[in-house]
Amino acid sequence: MKVIFPDGSEKNYNEPITPGQIAKEISEGLYRNAVGAIVNDELWDLERPIDFDCRLKIITKKDKESPEFYRHTMAHIMAQAVMRIYGEDNVRLGIGPTIENGFYYDFEILNGTINESDLENIEKEMKKIIKENLQIERFELSKEEAIKFMKEKGQIYKVELIEEIEDEKVSFYKQGEFIDLCRGPHLPRTGLIKHFKLLSVSGAYWRGSEKNPMLQRIYGTAFATKDELEEYLKMIEEAKKRDHRKLGPKLGLFFINTDVAAGMPIFLPKGSIILNELMQFSRGLHKQYGYLEVMTPLVMNVKLWHQSGHWDHYKENMYFTEKENVEYAIKPMNCPGHILIYKNSVVSYRDLPIRMFEFGKVHRYERSGVLHGLLRVRAFTQDDAHIFCRQDQIEEEVTSVVRLIDELYKPFGFTYRATLSTMPEDHMGDEETWDKATEALRKVLEDIGLDFDVAEGEGAFYGPKVDFHVRDSLGREWQCATIQLDFQMPERFDLTYVDKNGKEVRPVMIHTAKYGSLERFFGILIEHFAGAFPLWISPVQVIILPVSDKYVEYAEKIFNTLTQNGLRVQVDKRNETLGYKIREAQINKIPYMIIVGEKEEMEKTISVRNREGKEFKGISIENFIDELKKEIKERRY
Repeated sequence: MKVIFPDGSEKNYNEPITPGQIAKEISEGLYRNAVGAIVNDELWDLERPIDFDCRLKIITKKDKESPEFYRHTMAHIMAQAVMRIYGEDNVRLGIGPTIENGFYYDFEILNGTINESDLENIEKEMKKIIKENLQIERFELSKEEAIKFMKEKGQIYKVELIEEIEDEKVSFYKQGEFIDLCRGPHLPRTGLIKHFKLLSVSGAYWRGSEKNPMLQRIYGTAFATKDELEEYLKMIEEAKKRDHRKLGPKLGLFFINTDVAAGMPIFLPKGSIILNELMQFSRGLHKQYGYLEVMTPLVMNVKLWHQSGHWDHYKENMYFTEKENVEYAIKPMNCPGHILIYKNSVVSYRDLPIRMFEFGKVHRYERSGVLHGLLRVRAFTQDDAHIFCRQDQIEEEVTSVVRLIDELYKPFGFTYRATLSTMPEDHMGDEETWDKATEALRKVLEDIGLDFDVAEGEGAFYGPKVDFHVRDSLGREWQCATIQLDFQMPERFDLTYVDKNGKEVRPVMIHTAKYGSLERFFGILIEHFAGAFPLWISPVQVIILPVSDKYVEYAEKIFNTLTQNGLRVQVDKRNETLGYKIREAQINKIPYMIIVGEKEEMEKTISVRNREGKEFKGISIENFIDELKKEIKERRY
């Protein structure tokens, strides 16, 4: 049996060996820090034997893969604690995967319920299990044996999962009295992870379907060190303060009326100002990069969506209506409309690339249980663009889109990473075409030196894609921009251009959105800036605070001057103390406050206070306007 290590070295073994034994051979220090291994690209338990030729990498606490081991283990520790507290015969287990920064487990409590107040008690029991330092053992049963085993335990949800497994053998993990169906991986013992916190309880339909029973989901988090855990918990507390669902209505930006339009935000004047600024910025960039803005219908005949493939792959997420015995669909995407524009005239190779974009309103059905403020909605606006080009233009066009995305994100202080997503199981077209499209995207990313991960099987149904994940001020990542290479739609709609030899040739279609969903991007910005938006997108850029009624007239003169210079200004004429007005302006996150009283009126100057509390006295109005215009032009954040 040959084992190949990351540095290319090899070693032969005459009998099965575990990654733990190999780690100990290398050094005691490596073994103490090891949590598991990667064996032929599969995460592997530290004490699980290997009996075949393989590539092997030992995973330590510092490696990016390590959370998968200790958070998965923590999910089992939590499930064991729940069963101890509520009784093994009273608890039906759902699933317990790891997620970004944590884990969860779904339970059905036959007699009782789990409340937020119960989490502390569950945590105490988990600490006992950790202290017991139980050995975690993996074993396998035949599929038939596994079904019988879980039926005897009354675990109906596990039986359902086993019945869908195609393999002849099914793996389980045992720690003390607790046994669970699981692929792994796990730590060798329960005592190897100590730094955790249970966060919340919520309802979750079994397998995400409203037709299935409602289970209870407990969310938790775990980290390798105490410092990492405490830092994350602080971030969660800060995120709660920044929650756009609270800040948005509080700042008068938007609201959602769930009774009449669940998942469909209503934007107030201040919110509309920010959206318009975002659109204006995007419009300008698209124009610079050679895009032409278009508009397409919101409602179109359903036959268009049959032809596009959305009917076969997406109809469960679409809205429909019927008039005069004709069925229509409310568009979930803008691409078919842009295809109609392309087909409206004969296209020569000299016309390519054709770049078009629109701020297209789309509607997609989402279950009520997953709706989440502006981040998960049913109606939203995309800065949706499509490029129709020749195959020899793909690299240049995709490179140009990446540059545009980079320019778009800079004024918000976002950094980002990319993910290349490949062919999903539910896809259109043949594998050869998919491979060609995927390699084209991969080559572009490599040529421009952009680091990227690969997400196998997560492409769109019509083509591979590159997604861009922005990192906000709290270190959280959000998927926003996307570039999707499509050889399928041009085929389905018989798109052609006339080449230099007079022959009809199929173009390539590139789908791209930069903000992604404008509403979602807005929600991200609210939390990223905690509502304290940069000057250029702030709905109110300056508020003028006269210290008493005597100076209202001077305040209004300043208001007129600033307004004539294109600034968004308010005057607070209320009969309140200056301190109260300043606090109100700070609560409303207004970037600048102008304070005017006797001295300012006499000297024809202003006193300025920014929302961070810095004060500047005796400033000329002209200099203040010049500084603000400069800040806006540079789009400082």
